[in-house]
Amino acid sequence: MKTILLNETPGDIERAGEILRGGGLVGVPTETVYGLAADALNGEAVARIFRAKGRPMDNPLIVHIADFSDIERFSLVREIPESARLLAERFWPGPLTMIMKKGEVIPDEVSAGLDTVAIRYPSHPAARAIIKAAKTPLAAPSANLSGSPSPTTAAHVMNDLSGRIEAVLDGGSCEVGLESTVITLAGEKPRVLRPGGVTVEQLREALGEVEVDDAVLHRLSEGERAASPGMKYKHYSPKANVILLRGSDEAFIEYTNAHSGDGVAALCCDEDIAALRTEAYSLGKRGDYSAQAHSLFELLRRLDESGRIRTVYSRLPGTDGVGLAVYNRLIRAAGFEVIDLEKK
Repeated sequence: MKTILLNETPGDIERAGEILRGGGLVGVPTETVYGLAADALNGEAVARIFRAKGRPMDNPLIVHIADFSDIERFSLVREIPESARLLAERFWPGPLTMIMKKGEVIPDEVSAGLDTVAIRYPSHPAARAIIKAAKTPLAAPSANLSGSPSPTTAAHVMNDLSGRIEAVLDGGSCEVGLESTVITLAGEKPRVLRPGGVTVEQLREALGEVEVDDAVLHRLSEGERAASPGMKYKHYSPKANVILLRGSDEAFIEYTNAHSGDGVAALCCDEDIAALRTEAYSLGKRGDYSAQAHSLFELLRRLDESGRIRTVYSRLPGTDGVGLAVYNRLIRAAGFEVIDLEKK
């Protein structure tokens, strides 16, 4: 299969819509990361997403809509909770996914057999235009090979999926750089399953009490089902071995320098570079978690592109604000391998 590269022209957006209506797959830009889109109401088309990515079938997908009214128009959920309306007024369109009890139109391929569905209303104008052109909601996980760093440019998508899908539409570099926040509204209390650009603090301001699922910072228990994308498997990983270091700025620099050498790099902050004696990839300024989120996947891909790096020592960020999302992605990229320097 030859994968064609489209642009944000009306003709190319309509072409993307035609491909999707015909059961094809298109790499679509969003403000978070690029998504691999298929008609969310077509189970056979959605199954192609899993084959193209090499993604486990028990990992649910997110349904993308072009307007809040699409939820009722397509009967995507059984009912819309009042909490969903409150969050939509505040954060949609934007990097927030809400999980609700699914409607009968949602194929099992989308929900991984769960009785819930995850829904997002993206803010990227090209994403919304493509959904409208397709005339159907779109199921779309990140447009990468399963387990590798998520794509934030059309070139990343082409590198991973060229020859596996029909098209990629180039909408520029993604603004946020990490996948959306996922909150479930299907239980007794709202609960964050995956952190992202909309922070836990913002959600609590809107709703009051909001829980954070234990799987945000830790592995799922053996046999536990994933209720959201990004919960179960090792994700976002470069080919290099990522090792996270917990400790002070000084301890991070000392440990990394002591273990420097050929094939070793540091994933660090701007303020660390002068003191490090190894190849350094800076996420941005210390504490600027929005900038670090924007840079993370791009840097993880650059590590692979270097062809030299076998081991990466990374700072473990804080868990306040967007830092929780950076922490969540890094700990999964590292396969939960953390060295606590304070205990050494």
